[in-house]
Amino acid sequence: MDYIKLTPDNLEKEHICCAISNNKDIQVASKKAWLAERLKDGLVFLRCTERGKCFIEYIPAENAWCPIAADGYMHINCFWVSGSFKGHGYANDLLNACIADAKAQGKHGITVISSPKKMPFLSDPKYLAYKGFRIADNAEPFFTLLYLPFDDNAPVPQFKDGARQPHIDRQGFVVYYTHGCPFTAKYVPIVEKFAKDKNIPFESVLIDSKEKAQNAPCVWTNYALFYNGKYISNEILNEKKFLELVNRLT
Repeated sequence: MDYIKLTPDNLEKEHICCAISNNKDIQVASKKAWLAERLKDGLVFLRCTERGKCFIEYIPAENAWCPIAADGYMHINCFWVSGSFKGHGYANDLLNACIADAKAQGKHGITVISSPKKMPFLSDPKYLAYKGFRIADNAEPFFTLLYLPFDDNAPVPQFKDGARQPHIDRQGFVVYYTHGCPFTAKYVPIVEKFAKDKNIPFESVLIDSKEKAQNAPCVWTNYALFYNGKYISNEILNEKKFLELVNRLT
């Protein structure tokens, strides 16, 4: 399998795997605009040449869009190999490329946010454990910060204190989100309009800077839904799933 690394020169013409639509699609346009800025911060998006979900996205942890203290590490934003691409060693290729890049840059190791068991949008903990990742820290309700140190004396990364127990002082439904994930740009406005039409208290908060992301009230910043101050879910909701959640919680 051959792989392509996104650059400022090819970003416009290349697809981004998790959103196969054309550049006029709001999901693709928002993610590519976000990527264009993050490439300046050292982000790498490496994908297979075939059209499908087979890619890894990583960035120096100092520039990661999540509240972690992991200076000197490389942080994996997203790592996704699915469908017909599974079982061919492509995940190993992508992870090994990330490791080689991190070592070449003199990093302490790799970090990634996961969970005790496989959950939507989070990297597979079983696979990562098999590859040598260890648990560095935990955050409620189900997040783990995993790390792969290159040296036994490497500092252990941590979640920032303000995000370990996610809580906000706002009532109703509040979603924090970024354009780092290509699905939010489509679904947040859809759910926001649906909630307004149904008179359901709903507020969206776009995290639009690294500083805001690194000081967010939750460790998973791509999509974080709260209800009456309590963290509820990282699952990106459509109208049907949102209504099911409303009926369960209210």
